[in-house]
Amino acid sequence: MTAKRHPNVSSDSGTRRALARARDGKTLDLAEAAILLRARGDDLDALLAHASRVRDAGLEAAGRPGVITYSRKVFIPLTRLCRDRCGYCTFATAPHKLPDAFLSPDEVLEIARQGAAMGCKEALFTLGDRPEDRWHQAREWLDAHGYDDTLSYVRAMAIRVLEETGLLPHLNPGVLTWKDLQRLKPVAPSMGMMLETTSRRLFTEKGEAHYGSPDKDPDVRLRVLEDAGRSSVPFTTGLLIGIGETIEERAESIFAIRRVAREYGGIQEVIVQNFRAKPDTAMRGMPDADLHELAATIAVTRLVLGPKVRVQAPPNLIGEEYTLMLRAGIDDWGGVSPLTPDHVNPERPWPQIDDLAARTAAAGFTLRERLTIYPEYVLAGEPWLDPRLTEHVAALADPATGLAREDAVLQGRPWQEPDGGLVTGGRADLHTAVDAEGRTGDRRADFDSVYGDWDALRERLPSGGRDGSVRDHTVRADVREALRQAEADPARLTDEQALTLLDLAGDQSGAGADDAGLEELCRIADGLRREAVGDDVTYVVNRNINFTNVCYTGCRFCAFAQRRTDADAYTLSLSEVADRAQEAWEAGATEVCMQGGIHPDLPGTAYFDIARAVKERRPEMHVHAFSPMEVVNGASRTNLSVEEWLHAAREAGVDSLPGTAAEILDDDVRWVLTKGKLPAREWIEVITTAHRVGIPTTSTMMYGHVDTHEHWVRHIRLIRSIQEETGGFSEFVLLPFVHHSAPIYLAGIARPGPTARENRAVHALARIMLHGAIRNIQCSWVKLRDDLCRDVLAGGVNDLGGTLMEETISRMAGSENGSYKTISEIAAMVAPTGRPLRQRTTSYGRPSEERAEAARRSDGVCQSVRGPLLTVSPVVRRE
Repeated sequence: MTAKRHPNVSSDSGTRRALARARDGKTLDLAEAAILLRARGDDLDALLAHASRVRDAGLEAAGRPGVITYSRKVFIPLTRLCRDRCGYCTFATAPHKLPDAFLSPDEVLEIARQGAAMGCKEALFTLGDRPEDRWHQAREWLDAHGYDDTLSYVRAMAIRVLEETGLLPHLNPGVLTWKDLQRLKPVAPSMGMMLETTSRRLFTEKGEAHYGSPDKDPDVRLRVLEDAGRSSVPFTTGLLIGIGETIEERAESIFAIRRVAREYGGIQEVIVQNFRAKPDTAMRGMPDADLHELAATIAVTRLVLGPKVRVQAPPNLIGEEYTLMLRAGIDDWGGVSPLTPDHVNPERPWPQIDDLAARTAAAGFTLRERLTIYPEYVLAGEPWLDPRLTEHVAALADPATGLAREDAVLQGRPWQEPDGGLVTGGRADLHTAVDAEGRTGDRRADFDSVYGDWDALRERLPSGGRDGSVRDHTVRADVREALRQAEADPARLTDEQALTLLDLAGDQSGAGADDAGLEELCRIADGLRREAVGDDVTYVVNRNINFTNVCYTGCRFCAFAQRRTDADAYTLSLSEVADRAQEAWEAGATEVCMQGGIHPDLPGTAYFDIARAVKERRPEMHVHAFSPMEVVNGASRTNLSVEEWLHAAREAGVDSLPGTAAEILDDDVRWVLTKGKLPAREWIEVITTAHRVGIPTTSTMMYGHVDTHEHWVRHIRLIRSIQEETGGFSEFVLLPFVHHSAPIYLAGIARPGPTARENRAVHALARIMLHGAIRNIQCSWVKLRDDLCRDVLAGGVNDLGGTLMEETISRMAGSENGSYKTISEIAAMVAPTGRPLRQRTTSYGRPSEERAEAARRSDGVCQSVRGPLLTVSPVVRRE
């Protein structure tokens, strides 16, 4: 392995230009950053001065000018076993060199108690990545102590440290999945993982630093940073310089971190750490990273990331160059322990905190203690801080600054589910008021922060997703051949043929439309509908009960979600939910469909309580409840697996799940549409697990926003493949995007929903592509006008969904089609088609005569929700 070192270079025109742009506050590009990483001598001095000014501006804006922070911590090396084989690491070792595979709970708590006695406030959990995958001793230890995996033990120990010492855990368990982050966020105010480098060369080439280490794949590590941002986890990351990367690769790593920081806002600090060679490692012959090289990297990191992101240099790795690092633009010294060594760099002792304060003061700054969660996130609270940790953090944080309280007393506090949550409050009449009065405003109060950076988001926009443009006609399959295939053998329709059929709808402006071809497509789909289910148009008498709209997930298409303090926010009590179910039953309903926001105060058992409340009041009512996102949320809050949670939900009374939260099952689209919702793979896992344990679900697709026709085809194809595996879908529901108050539309990123032609084409194509797999294709009358519902009924659709009684989600987004439809109104809508109308149950059976008679008496809608409908989109409440 050859070290990449860079001699001093004299100033040239490229350097002068890059320095001038840095001086003037201009955004550096990748090439300019690489040039400045090589700065030495006078150029380095100028670079440091520019970086210092940016840092100082950031501290001024944060309300703590001249303050450099640190965290007083204890280092808990939970296990030194690891499945990776990094060439520079002495932390990871083999089982025969350790007393045991993991520290015992008593050992963990003893370290934590000693740290608390010395005034520490952070418990840094550091450990190797998933050691049970490599070492049987780790697997055996976990089995013997009753833990499913290493992360289960991490979670358990974090809770015990919180409860028994009051220290705040910071977790560094390595690579985490989105689901892992949901499990761990409630027990730790912050987490971290060094990116180190984005160089694939160091990962794939034998003899390089990360070769043979599966968790050092740069793409995997970047995904962790993104998932942490999506999950609103204050996250620490950083660079490890001098491990064989080139200057250009180093610059690319800085820009990769900037992208994630801008898009999600969750990178609380970036550590710039210099490589130090260690004996008994594969890289023992590598020279240490030069400290002037480190200073240049810190300065460029500061300039690229800007004033808001905190930049840190570990003080035990910089020799005597404290002032140099402060000149380079750091504003934090990281964690410093008065008790435990740096187990990753044990040969480099921490400085004494008094000495660190003196050195910081000598450079003109004041040293202040912070918590493991940075002040900005302490002060922001939700969604960055889980409610189960609020009291633990508040006990140690200065409420004015978010820094550590000097007079804080360390003591354990119970870690438990938040109290309350299911108490009626806020605008609980929104289900009727949205029709009569409208919403209070067109967006929630935290519009500019909760969704991430809109400009960064535009860079992720799929090609063609903004304008719905149609593919070049020269690459289309033959239209006539595609239509023949759709009619003769729809199961063998290729993706290219499916795209050709969608393209018959033209683009957003109608350009490229083939109306004759579209009519033929709809005729074929309607013939398949007749073959599959006959001529009946079906509907169910049901009631939507959205038990809360408080949510911090940050879905950018959702106009329903509110902060708890917003004027339109509300939550329903269990008794209110049961009352609404009772009222629906009296109106002839056979189903309640219940979904809600991911309210941070809802206990993990709340979903079970909601289902039981309905079943206790009306045991015969079919409970169709909880999206895959809610399932994952409930499972993570109760520390159950998805399968265990679903079994418990069924026992509580859940009969089927809505297959919502699917949107488009392509993460390239999902991460534009939503900041924090579950990835596609997690949606698939929940759905297939539900089918496996005997819980049927619906399936859905929300389309016409930032997606393309290619995404629609892949989504429908995936739905079919799941159905062929499990057989658990009862229907496929197409949900056109309602744009009026959708944040992503208001930000100018999404298009204003699909066109009428696209609606016809995609409903027809769904019937064709799903023929022989899913019998029932449903349209949403809430999102489509009556005439468009009739159009799609003539093109493959056989079901209209429910009478609903309440429909707040689409109405908050600006749908103009009301919150309910009576049976008479549904009949009037269907009558021009000449097809018979039939009431159904959730499972597409026939309701009992008693249910049908009750529905006839009420006309399928309870009296309490009936009222006048605004004649315009319900965007703003009318006074």
